[in-house]
Amino acid sequence: MARAKSGRAQQRHRQFSVRVSSSTFEGLERRVRELADSRNALAERYIAEGVKMDEHPDVYFREGAFGRRPAIMGTRLDVWQVIETVRNSDNSAEAAAEYLGVPVTRVRAAVRYYAANRDEVDAFATRAAAAAERAEAAWRAEQEILSA
Repeated sequence: MARAKSGRAQQRHRQFSVRVSSSTFEGLERRVRELADSRNALAERYIAEGVKMDEHPDVYFREGAFGRRPAIMGTRLDVWQVIETVRNSDNSAEAAAEYLGVPVTRVRAAVRYYAANRDEVDAFATRAAAAAERAEAAWRAEQEILSA
């Protein structure tokens, strides 16, 4: 698959027409101006995330430094963080839930979302890990200078 400017894999697109209320359209236009994004891109994001949230009701999407990512309702935990914790807990949802201090149903919701959207979650986790490594390297360089 080819890569788009944003780094996302380009997908084939299909066109359809939809009628929305004036207030919905005005809200979309306002968000387009605020985010400096195209109407089509924003509407597609809203539809895609809405479908995923319908399929995974314990998941919501939030914005951050590395883009939008799925998180678990009622927590500030991203799906990738829960999956990493499950992996570090011998793939035990119960152990991960205890460690994270959340109900096991929330951990299982993250696992279900991950099972359906591995590429998306893994790509975000890779970006987050790379950023953490850069931040740690910068901190170590700073500490070296300060302790000299």
